[in-house]
Amino acid sequence: MGTAWTYDKDQDEEYVAIRTKAGLMDVSGLKKVHVTGPHASHILDLATTRDVEKIYPGKSAYACMLNDAGKFTEDCILYRTGPNSWLVVHGSGTGHEELQRAAVGKDVSIRFDDNLHDLSLQGPLAVDYLEKHVAGIRELPYFHHMQTRLFGLPAMISRTGYTGERGYEIFCRGQDAPAIWDRIVDEGKAMGIIPCRFTTLDMLRVESYLLFYPYDNSQMYPFENEGPGDTLWELGLDFTVSPGKTGFRGAEEHYRLKGKERFKIYGVLLEGNEPADEGAEIWRDGRKVGVSTCSMYSPLAKRAMAIARLDVDCAAEGTPLEVRNKSGAIKAAAHPLPFDDPDKKKRTAKG
Repeated sequence: MGTAWTYDKDQDEEYVAIRTKAGLMDVSGLKKVHVTGPHASHILDLATTRDVEKIYPGKSAYACMLNDAGKFTEDCILYRTGPNSWLVVHGSGTGHEELQRAAVGKDVSIRFDDNLHDLSLQGPLAVDYLEKHVAGIRELPYFHHMQTRLFGLPAMISRTGYTGERGYEIFCRGQDAPAIWDRIVDEGKAMGIIPCRFTTLDMLRVESYLLFYPYDNSQMYPFENEGPGDTLWELGLDFTVSPGKTGFRGAEEHYRLKGKERFKIYGVLLEGNEPADEGAEIWRDGRKVGVSTCSMYSPLAKRAMAIARLDVDCAAEGTPLEVRNKSGAIKAAAHPLPFDDPDKKKRTAKG
């Protein structure tokens, strides 16, 4: 599908709008898959790391999918829309294929929905705008969703997003998306709400420790003499495995690989205002110890930072590092993720 690559604002302005007011993004490129039928919950239990029986209608959960080797293949959000109906939203990995694989021989329907669009309104003023049009939106908890109407049009609104801010995703029919988009942009202008490009997410995700497959993964930065694939322990995504859960694809290998990390996803703070190049090597004491996968300079925090794949012994706060950009070397230090709002108070705020 076509989507605007840039708008008339500078990317820094879009970043500041989402951090301080609100921005509207078209993230309809995400894949939406309906999973329905008597065995719907069962196949999600097989394919993902979450205990789906703890997810009730109106609630959602962030989950991962693994291969038989216990390595990450996809992340997704599971939305339970009814007793036997789910919406699975995933990115550019093999989520759809994983669901189809788990569904073989089961009484379940797996349907890709290209007419379900996703408009993401993110930022501290998002709820102030939406409450004018949607009753009860302010009381909607984090990772919950509601079936409603917006501007008289059917929509599912979810309190989720990819920015680290309090935000909402508006799932609507393709034929309704332009009208919803135009009205939010027009009415929101007085509040400082502006349209934002998809790539502004790279700035927001670095601060908020939100990984993007395959750009932070070994698909992009493979190990020598090894096939692609990272463990949840390496990516810091082991929290997506529900406590005590077994029986999902790759479960035994996942647990076996604990403590065998080859690297760790970790943060890097750079001196000065120049961000790391994509793929810039990171060195310490004369040896290469990692690579920067995504970096940005924050005009609000006044610092340059990066998500990096670091050797395990370097993934500790304050470890001195050197980022080797094409323009020259930059002194840096390891820093825990996320850089912004580590307690997630913004995205989970009540009222």
